[in-house]
Amino acid sequence: MQGKGSENIFISGRKGIVVKNMGIIRLHNMIFYGFHGVSPAEKETGRRFEVDIELSLDLSKAERSDRLKDTVNYKEVYQTVHDIIIGEHFSLLEAVSSRIADAVLQKFKPDMVRVRVRKKIPPVPGNLDDIEVEIERRATRGNNPKG
Repeated sequence: MQGKGSENIFISGRKGIVVKNMGIIRLHNMIFYGFHGVSPAEKETGRRFEVDIELSLDLSKAERSDRLKDTVNYKEVYQTVHDIIIGEHFSLLEAVSSRIADAVLQKFKPDMVRVRVRKKIPPVPGNLDDIEVEIERRATRGNNPKG
């Protein structure tokens, strides 16, 4: 049985249970060269960064239509990340990750976005492949003063 107000929310046979169609789009291991870091050397010579993005959203319209206009365009997500990593400058991975998450949430309107940014060969004494920061943002819809 369909719920009121949305073709994508269904009420199950059990009392009080509402099920929303959700899907996940992931872009893994996007690789960029950027100039982010605390040290002057990182800002001058740059480092390789890898980015993963996960968007949770209702994909049911695209599932039925098989049309790009009914989903998130992966090229546009990639370009958004590219423009931030290449065109902006940050000291911390936390700031880079947050900027990407906020931009993707605002532009593509998913219910949730998770961003992981890895700095390859970080300037840390010792042997490690990378340092990674993960940021998650959830959309808030409407005016709900209780949170």
